[in-house]
Amino acid sequence: MAAYVREHHPEVWLSVSATTRRPRPGEVDGVHYHFVDDAQFDRMAAAGELLEWAVVHGRARYGTPRAPVERALDAGRPALLEIDLQGARQVRRTMPDALFVFLAPPTWDELVRRLVGRGTEDAQEREARLATARVELASAQEFDAVVLNDDVRRAAEELVSLMRSPVPEAKRD
Repeated sequence: MAAYVREHHPEVWLSVSATTRRPRPGEVDGVHYHFVDDAQFDRMAAAGELLEWAVVHGRARYGTPRAPVERALDAGRPALLEIDLQGARQVRRTMPDALFVFLAPPTWDELVRRLVGRGTEDAQEREARLATARVELASAQEFDAVVLNDDVRRAAEELVSLMRSPVPEAKRD
């Protein structure tokens, strides 16, 4: 979905997360992720350079560099962060006025089909990701809106529309 937003909505700024995992084939440093080693990630976290960070699927660490997000928001651009449940909870504490949107799969079976179809994880990694997905799906009510990811174009357009909407009164209190 991020690729669709990037191509069709250049006004939306997309965050690029830092991660300690190795790049997958075709991934480009600085475009898909900022690939960093453990020492660099530790330094970033200790210096407060990450808006949020977490260990994901019990393996690699992922985090959102703070400065680029703040620059985008200061420039008046809508900012899109692709983060997990742990990250959303952290960002909610520091940016409670942000809009939190949960991207939901059409069905559990479709989520499994998509994960297996990618072919980028072994069986153990798939099971870890599915366990994480169960927890995240059970937490969807913590978000301000849920977008059903049944069609990339439709879901991305709905997400961008939500981002353009005025902040609801309840979020301003």
